Amino acid sequence: MERCGRRCEIYSRVVGYFRPVANWNLGKKQEFSDRLAFSEEKSFDSDEGVKGV
Repeated sequence: MERCGRRCEIYSRVVGYFRPVANWNLGKKQEFSDRLAFSEEKSFDSDEGVKGV
């Protein structure tokens, strides 16, 4: 897929409201970049899952 080179405005939900990430303070932006996406595959392979089900 080709990239058009234009900037993309990214929104994320904070306390129930969707807000543009560009308007966040530096601490909140760092928290957002540190987030990990949920992986169902990793979850099922994990030993930390629900036991005895």
